[in-house]
Amino acid sequence: MIPLMKTLEKNAAKASKHNLPRNEILSGDCIEIMKTLPARSIDLIFADPPYNLQLGGDLHRPNNTRVNGVEEDWDKFSSFAEYDKFTKAWFLEARRLLKDDGAIWVIGSYHNIFRMGALLQDLGFWILNDIIWRKTNPMPNFRGRRFTNAHETMIWAAKSESSKYRFNYDAMKALNEDLQMRSDWTIPLCTGQERLKNTDGGKAHPTQKPEALLHRVILSSTDLGDVVMDPFFGTGTTGAVARKLGRDFIGIEREKDYIAHAKQRIASIKAGDDESLLKPIEKRAEPRVPFGQVVEQGLLQPGTVLFDNTRRYSARVRADGNLVARNHTGDHKGSIHKVGAALQGLPSCNGWTFWHFENKGKVWPIDVLRQEIRSHMHE
Repeated sequence: MIPLMKTLEKNAAKASKHNLPRNEILSGDCIEIMKTLPARSIDLIFADPPYNLQLGGDLHRPNNTRVNGVEEDWDKFSSFAEYDKFTKAWFLEARRLLKDDGAIWVIGSYHNIFRMGALLQDLGFWILNDIIWRKTNPMPNFRGRRFTNAHETMIWAAKSESSKYRFNYDAMKALNEDLQMRSDWTIPLCTGQERLKNTDGGKAHPTQKPEALLHRVILSSTDLGDVVMDPFFGTGTTGAVARKLGRDFIGIEREKDYIAHAKQRIASIKAGDDESLLKPIEKRAEPRVPFGQVVEQGLLQPGTVLFDNTRRYSARVRADGNLVARNHTGDHKGSIHKVGAALQGLPSCNGWTFWHFENKGKVWPIDVLRQEIRSHMHE
């Protein structure tokens, strides 16, 4: 196992080569600072830009207490045209900074997400997914004149249609109890100890995002040592999560109070020292093992009966690595995937996880035999 320190040292060498201010918070206007950074140097951008909420008047709860919303100047634009001009300017810099196989995540609400989506497409980005962040604890709709706004939307886009963007499919599946990760994520708002506070006990930032949200974003679409840039760094959620996951970050923020909170927050985080625990799972990158190799190496004998975990379906192993089975639709012969799909009446089947065998009174998926062969390949 290689200590994470070696990775960080390699990154420092790369940083000097590309003149990248890795793991720094840059103070100032995001567009002007982005212009000073080298082209094609960033692996991933996560952006939580101003939403342009267009709030008018105070909002009060039923008990007549005032709701503290987003009232800061940085969220105020005189018109949609001004907001679009601002968005296009930083999108253009983001596109210039991204590596050719890089990607961007942007988050917003109904106030701005559709405007950003159209601009992304107009500028040549290739939208991969829109993700619904469903909040388990949304703020109620106090006026009772609209539905409770219980979600925000994220857009994940590659730099171009031809980009070979990273997606850590297996890591996301593992994070979701071995089920495919869906595009609707149920995660609570940032509350409790995670919510940063001012000296007067108020929120340090009105729209601080939960670390769980950034954990999923960064783990899904970066590798160990990649550079994640956040042009609207706020109080540093992106940097904090990047540091925990062994990624480098570049933050840009113009508000001094937010920078102070972010620096203190990130300085308190101890990065993991075992990069093998931080590197994404990549089952697809493992050596291919045909099922016939399991048979020829004697891990399963011809004639062995395989079955699914409910024992509803069964098949027998042939010497050539194919299976044979019979059900009400007839006889079936073929690969572990083909026969598994045919018996279930499905278009496809992962035979490695579908079929099981019995050994000394215990039931095992045949995938354990594939992993045994792979383990010897690495010796």
